[in-house]
Amino acid sequence: MLEKEGIPFVDRDIHEYEEEYDLFVEVTQNEYVPAFMLIESPEENPITELFAPDRDFEDISEGFEIIKSFING
Repeated sequence: MLEKEGIPFVDRDIHEYEEEYDLFVEVTQNEYVPAFMLIESPEENPITELFAPDRDFEDISEGFEIIKSFING
């Protein structure tokens, strides 16, 4: 869905980035995937938001709408 819409992303394998995944789980209190982190990088004070399934969205389509809304402001 992201590729089709031309939305840039970085895919992280939870086994390859286990420490990063553990931190994400700790912060979101959720260990389900797919989870995602959205980063807006203004020159000062980057904004980061973390989203996890069953906490912030029910299915991948709803998660995709969150991503599109974040990007489009």
